[in-house]
Amino acid sequence: MKTIAILFYACFFYSMVQAQDIPLQRLPNEIFRSVKKETDTTVWHWKRGGLFNANLAQGSLSNWAAGGDDFTMAVGAYVNYYLLHRNAHYTWDNNVDFNFGFVQASSTGGRKNDDRIDVLSKYGYKVDTLNKWYMSALFNFRSQFFDGNNYSGDTRTFSSSFLSPAYILLSLGMDYRPSGKFSMFLSPLTSRWVIITNKYLSEQGVYGVPVGKHAVNELGAFASFNYKDNIARNVTYKGKLDMFSNYKFKPGNVDFYCTNFFSFKINKSLSATYSLDLIYDDDVRIFGPDKNAARLQIKSLIGIGYLMQFSPKKA
Repeated sequence: MKTIAILFYACFFYSMVQAQDIPLQRLPNEIFRSVKKETDTTVWHWKRGGLFNANLAQGSLSNWAAGGDDFTMAVGAYVNYYLLHRNAHYTWDNNVDFNFGFVQASSTGGRKNDDRIDVLSKYGYKVDTLNKWYMSALFNFRSQFFDGNNYSGDTRTFSSSFLSPAYILLSLGMDYRPSGKFSMFLSPLTSRWVIITNKYLSEQGVYGVPVGKHAVNELGAFASFNYKDNIARNVTYKGKLDMFSNYKFKPGNVDFYCTNFFSFKINKSLSATYSLDLIYDDDVRIFGPDKNAARLQIKSLIGIGYLMQFSPKKA
């Protein structure tokens, strides 16, 4: 893991050097480039849009010799909304993601299988003539809305609630935007708070928060990669990878949070979706025989249902 951290810092400083070299390489062309009078740099441009996806699956058995639950039902929903701003010198990106899933079975009862709220706001100031590099500030909030439990056989263990945990991240760094499909944010200075508001969970000392405490602060390096594109006909992909290295404790053990969402359009309103989330947090040590080990967390969901895209609108 220390090798990953070294490569991360090397990429950051190399990118900074490249950002400074680009304007010098283009200087002769920029001197003799004609200026288009119709470009109005004082006009602010806004763009908003998003999508809503809902899936439903149901099954029932009666006198079924092979066995199984008499009744099962699973529902899932995904909502995305973004508000973007562009002008000659600044960018301001705002994005909200909400996921929720619930499963009801006659043998195990009801339980959630997905619950996430993710809010991102990123403001950048252009530092090169190619409109690709921005000095940026980033804010990110991540939590869930409803109570969650871990299940082992007939044993149920309360594990999460609203704002327990919650992650708040403030970061300063450089944002690279070679196109509207991809962005890369690199920061050597990031502050992250892990919050546990629930009293019971606070007393358990989970998610890296000391026993009896409701929050802990971490200072470290942060990188975020985002990609969104139509990767094939009627197939859309949206993905994000966040990486964080804590300077205060085991910086070589890099935490990462990765989301992947595929949408396969069947017709105007019907689509199949697949989501894959991968999380590794060195502070989440609730796995292994002694319940004191960190593990790669994986969540995979497939569904077919209604899809509505909010057409992008500019102002």
